Amino acid sequence: MNLIRRMLPLAVAMAVATPTLAAVSENNDDIMIQGFHWHSASAGDWYQQVGHQANELASAGFDMVWLPPASQAGSLEGYLPEQYNNLNSNYGTEQDLRDLITTLHGKNIKAIADIVINHRNGTGSWCNFVNPDWGNDAITSDDEAWDATGSDCSGTRGAADSGGGYAAARDIDHSQWYVRQSLKTWMNDVLKGVGFDGWRYDYVKGYWGGYNGEYNEATSPYFSVGEYWTSLCYNGEDCFFGGEYPDQHRQLQLDWVDSTNGNSAVFDFTTKGILNKVLETYNFSHLRDGNGKPQGTIGAWPSRSVTFVDNHDTGPSEMCGNGQSHWPVPCDKVMQAYAYILTHPGVPSIYWAHYFDWGLGDDIKALMALRKAEGLHSDSSVTIDRAEQGLYAAYIGDTVAMKMGNGSWSPAGGNWTLAEAGTDWAIWTKSELPGDWKRTVILIEGLTESGQDMFIRGGIDHDYAAANLGRSCTATNFECAMPIRHNNLRNATTAPWKANDNYLDWYGPEASQSGAAEGSAADWTTNTWPADWGAVKTVAVDGFGEEPLNAYGAHYWMLDVDMDCSKAVDGTWFELKTFISNGPAWEADVSQAGAPYVSGNHFAECGKVNVFKRGESEPVSIHNF
Repeated sequence: MNLIRRMLPLAVAMAVATPTLAAVSENNDDIMIQGFHWHSASAGDWYQQVGHQANELASAGFDMVWLPPASQAGSLEGYLPEQYNNLNSNYGTEQDLRDLITTLHGKNIKAIADIVINHRNGTGSWCNFVNPDWGNDAITSDDEAWDATGSDCSGTRGAADSGGGYAAARDIDHSQWYVRQSLKTWMNDVLKGVGFDGWRYDYVKGYWGGYNGEYNEATSPYFSVGEYWTSLCYNGEDCFFGGEYPDQHRQLQLDWVDSTNGNSAVFDFTTKGILNKVLETYNFSHLRDGNGKPQGTIGAWPSRSVTFVDNHDTGPSEMCGNGQSHWPVPCDKVMQAYAYILTHPGVPSIYWAHYFDWGLGDDIKALMALRKAEGLHSDSSVTIDRAEQGLYAAYIGDTVAMKMGNGSWSPAGGNWTLAEAGTDWAIWTKSELPGDWKRTVILIEGLTESGQDMFIRGGIDHDYAAANLGRSCTATNFECAMPIRHNNLRNATTAPWKANDNYLDWYGPEASQSGAAEGSAADWTTNTWPADWGAVKTVAVDGFGEEPLNAYGAHYWMLDVDMDCSKAVDGTWFELKTFISNGPAWEADVSQAGAPYVSGNHFAECGKVNVFKRGESEPVSIHNF
């Protein structure tokens, strides 16, 4: 496990170092729908049925439709391909497919082809590959067909399989140059010839991912994603044969993306499997990894992650309980899962059956509209506030907060509006407040003991405001207070004190703020974390500990807020004083050089990093971020 954890940063570094290709753009705000389910092939005219929904797909805001395998196959659903170049299938004729893609393009929707190239059926026999024609050396040397009773496979064998075997059809040897050229021609001339824009690769654990990278380089898809599905075990439980715990499970997917040279995304089966579990048990702690990030691939390489609730293999089809349903999210918790994937990073994929057959289309459409309106995308930041029994809560980007579970929670700070909600889930959005809002940080050194915390009060001197600003300040009108919104809500100790703390003021707890708050709560920080202190704590993950803005030493308490600078003196200055609970209480007066007027308080500049020492007039450092 330690090796795997050390490898994770390498995968993240790869995301930075690898040139961005069209198939995996950064900050991708696309949403995909899987345009079929397991029973769609039985319809006979499926392409036409999808075309009839083109207006709805466009209205909902879908950017891509993943269509089923297009080639003639030896199985109803198309996953045992025989004649790659024959695009007449159980979903419709080649002309039906052309007409559908033309319709989708007319709505600015891309068509993603299901590429099944791990294995192939022979036409009329085990190993008769026609249209395109391949020899038996296209079959891996360790395929079961070479020694099977009734098999007609003979002659020169291909190389050993570069991945896992697939018994239902012949495993393709991608090391054969002519096989790769044949597949590239099929993808470029036949599939792109009818209008396909990108690829969903089936069963990619069956062969080396470098071949997928080569195929993408040769075909320049709009988008590419691979299905790397392996068994997942859950932390705290016995792992069955062949399964992997979440860290290792995620690492396998990241390794596959690495093998493609980073030019394909991967379906986030780690997130999908964990959602299955937590929505059954309500133990949401599984959703947070050891670094405080989302546990799935979205927590390590989000731009290369495609999130989903269910698909044609894992979930039911037209109704709960039918179809394949191999690994489904609990049927009554599907909307909770969509609330998660449609607010979190990655590229979300919606399941056709959920949208069109389960009566969830309007609810999913509303979440899609929220995602688009708030500018969420594949690389949106996530700050997990709670992940515990009964409750998951997180802030995504700057303007979205969400919760799942039956625990009570609401976002801290002001100006949040409940936007969407359902059974055991809710999503809030934050609108911009009038004013001149800028990130403002106070770092102030103050030695404390166990059980002591630092609070900050501040604003503008009442007498100065009356004489010079025309403000008559009282404890009820907040005219001399500085409007704030806390940025650090990760510290479990201080977060409750920050709830409903909307002003840096002189007056004590605000209405609905905790009575234990002696002002605006600050968080303890340091510039280094010695080894003998134990596991490293950081502000980014834990809400306290090491902090990059602290270049000064231990015991620098930090207040990190967005502040309305329009309320400051000359749009710049405000005062502050600290209070340490359970001990020293108020700090002594200071006399700061260069202050705009006389006061016994520290003066800070709105929109900057302000560094002080408690009870001391100097040194003072005020600088830009």
